[in-house]
Amino acid sequence: MSVRNLDRLFSPKSVVLIGASTRTGTIGNVMAQNLLREKFPGEVFFVNPKYAQVCDHLCYPTVESLPSPPDLAIIATPPQTIPDLVGRLGEKGTRAAVIITAGIRELGLQQAMLDAARPYCLRIVGPNCLGYMAPSARVNGSFAHMMPKEGGLGFISQSGALIGAVLDWAAQRKIGFSSMVSMGDMADVDVGDLLDYLAADPKTTAILMYLEQVTNARKFMSAARSAARIKPVIVIKAGRHDEAAKAAKSHTGALAGADHVYDAAFRRAGLVRVTEIEDLFDAAEMLSHTRLASGDSLAIVTNGGGAGVLAVDRLLDYGGKLAPLSPETMKKLDALLPPTWSKGNPVDMIGDAGEERYEAAIRAVLEDKGVNAILAMNCPTALASSVKAAEATIRAAKSSGGGKVLLTSWLGGGTALEARKLFSEAGISTYDTPDDAIRAFMYLTDYHRAQAALLRTPPAFSQAPSNREQASAAIREALAKGRESLSEWEAKTVLAAYGIPVVPTFTVRRADEVAAAAKNMMTGSVKEVVVKVNSPDILHKTEVGGVALGLSSPEAAQHAAQDMHARIKKAMPEARIEGFTLQPMIRRRSARELIIGMSEDATFGPVILFGAGGTAVEVIRDRAVALPPLDIPLAEDLVSRTQVSRALKAYRNLPAADAGAVSKALVALSQLIADHPEICELDINPLLADEKGVIALDARIIVKKSAAGTDGLNPRLVIRPYPQQWEKSEQLKSGRSIVMRPIRPEDELLYELFLSKTTPEDLHLRLFSHLHNLTHEFIARMTQIDYARAMAFVALDPASGELLGVSRLSADPDYRRAEFAVIVRSDLKKQGIGFALMRQLITYAESEGIGELWAPVMIENIAMLQMCREFGFTTTQSGDENTILQASLALPAGSSRRSSASA
Repeated sequence: MSVRNLDRLFSPKSVVLIGASTRTGTIGNVMAQNLLREKFPGEVFFVNPKYAQVCDHLCYPTVESLPSPPDLAIIATPPQTIPDLVGRLGEKGTRAAVIITAGIRELGLQQAMLDAARPYCLRIVGPNCLGYMAPSARVNGSFAHMMPKEGGLGFISQSGALIGAVLDWAAQRKIGFSSMVSMGDMADVDVGDLLDYLAADPKTTAILMYLEQVTNARKFMSAARSAARIKPVIVIKAGRHDEAAKAAKSHTGALAGADHVYDAAFRRAGLVRVTEIEDLFDAAEMLSHTRLASGDSLAIVTNGGGAGVLAVDRLLDYGGKLAPLSPETMKKLDALLPPTWSKGNPVDMIGDAGEERYEAAIRAVLEDKGVNAILAMNCPTALASSVKAAEATIRAAKSSGGGKVLLTSWLGGGTALEARKLFSEAGISTYDTPDDAIRAFMYLTDYHRAQAALLRTPPAFSQAPSNREQASAAIREALAKGRESLSEWEAKTVLAAYGIPVVPTFTVRRADEVAAAAKNMMTGSVKEVVVKVNSPDILHKTEVGGVALGLSSPEAAQHAAQDMHARIKKAMPEARIEGFTLQPMIRRRSARELIIGMSEDATFGPVILFGAGGTAVEVIRDRAVALPPLDIPLAEDLVSRTQVSRALKAYRNLPAADAGAVSKALVALSQLIADHPEICELDINPLLADEKGVIALDARIIVKKSAAGTDGLNPRLVIRPYPQQWEKSEQLKSGRSIVMRPIRPEDELLYELFLSKTTPEDLHLRLFSHLHNLTHEFIARMTQIDYARAMAFVALDPASGELLGVSRLSADPDYRRAEFAVIVRSDLKKQGIGFALMRQLITYAESEGIGELWAPVMIENIAMLQMCREFGFTTTQSGDENTILQASLALPAGSSRRSSASA
């Protein structure tokens, strides 16, 4: 379930409080007063059989006695009463409830409550929560001590106490909210539901979240990715230290760590994470008063040189940029400021700067096209009034029309407090220190950077063809023998099947067979060999002396194996030694040792790790993690977040390693994980990387029996991977052959030619507007889709690879209805391409359990209307529009794909 009936929560026409009370200090009394105080324009009902009136307001004895069905119920009664009340409310016609009561889960009543709500699709916030507030609807359905001012921030919190702290802080700063929701136990409505609702809410301009845990990671990721593409989402996550990784068997599992995975998830979704409550407040201050900056170049205007220099240090520490002032701006400032001004950015106006100087300088800098934002600062002096300087800054901001981001930091107390009050009343962001201001500014630039990174176009990349069956056979054999771990030879067979280069590896059963095997290997260029123990009970062979390197003769290899066998048997008599593996000794002078791998996170499922490898991997702990699936830009981003990434570049006399080969290995690993849900842990350590490419010297794979999803892929991935099973070739009636497949991010590269051969008239019929130049951002959003809630099929010429046409659908968050569209290149009409794309789209929608396809169609789009009729669509007039019809097709009833959409 997702946003269904949440409109009854955020915009109710009537509200009932069950458990209203006359007793001062009780939750029922406080909530009754809160509801009445806001003068909610709809009907307010109270229910409690003990009272005829509460707070001079009529009180009813039962739900059934209410004169009309309330849209929203707020319940504060003992836990044992909740399931029955929910059922009676649903039967009455209520479709949303906020349950304040605690103890429902602990008493084993939660499922009974949900069962009572289910027949009516009655949505439940809580239980065990502070409640919720919707200022624009004038509903205070909480026992909070005050109501926030109306504004554009949506706040979702898993802590009711934190809502109280935010309320106090926001009131002082005159910061407003569109809604504040305490989620409590999240028995029904959860983070994903609220993100979906607030993303589509026009009253909400940005979303703040306080999280302690994510319960439905797949639903959360889909909703978070969707919301962050529309508006900024700032998150603070508590519980950053977790000891659970100690139980992991592999290096990757021990290195991943739960909080690193949350970081990776937030990064992949495009969320901005903060770590302190103060940071959340700073972000709220910025988002509530400031339009989004278009870049990260900041100009600083100050009356104190030292303060300006400190601000520059913090800006550069956070990765921001000082804006270069244009020659025109420099001329203006030369004419306006004393000769001793700083002649650059930061603009130091000198300590005696008064209101005229502040207003003129800030206006001049605001007019500079190379400046994205300004930080105006003031240090109190006896030479000029700080309050007058604040008033001048406000005048300058108003005269500029609000086109640039303006932040202020008036240092000190006393007069600074009065200035800050003026800024808050004027709707200008103000901060106690320059550090706070710059940090808040960087949250916005981080948001822009995150969105830009997610919209990068992958290069055209042909991954080495994978042999899925070869890998499956090795995994099946291990599982059939009751083994959790693959042998080194089996693990390398699996990697090789996906195009990851591996060192040739051979196995023998006994130590006395090693010499013969080594002799066969030591021909040609192989002068040395490596011998390793082969045991399902030994994962980290070097720790028990199970690896012998640089053996230059068959005899040395055999002696090493015999010594190894004796040593391990003495130290680990219970270990099963199944033989030995031999491989050529790889010596690459410029090679860097890396580790890539995969482990399973309890919340987010499979995660991919990259970092510095070798025997000291867990000591160095230089690593980063990412959620699969990966493409080349995502793999490059993963690599860039480690220290070892710098060692991949050329330095001293070492040539640069082939970074592209590293990224390709990560993408191949990602596909391996998507194809094989049996894999629960994997290490490649070391993966050598140099100018020649990469090669895996050692590998471990841990497996367990696990079924694939209905799409044949790993059901534990929280981001739905590319659905390869929907690729097909088709011969059209016109005789033309096409390849149809789901769209991929790199398909953006195909759009230039496609658009050049599509007329403006056809684009107008498809997009309902005359767009002359489609931007990279626009096309990237069409090609980089979330397969959990959208699909697009491209038709390609099998010879040239040219894009011929596209069909797409975008499902609502409930995954019940989906809007569709089809466009074919203008010079290729009437060849059956659009018909084939539409048929593929309908087949896909049916397989997903989507109940209806619909689209607005212009009356003059005769070809589309004709195709719709042939597929059985009905058409009706779209509202008051007499030029647009709505085409609709009801699909066969089926259960929605809850595993990949919202659950």
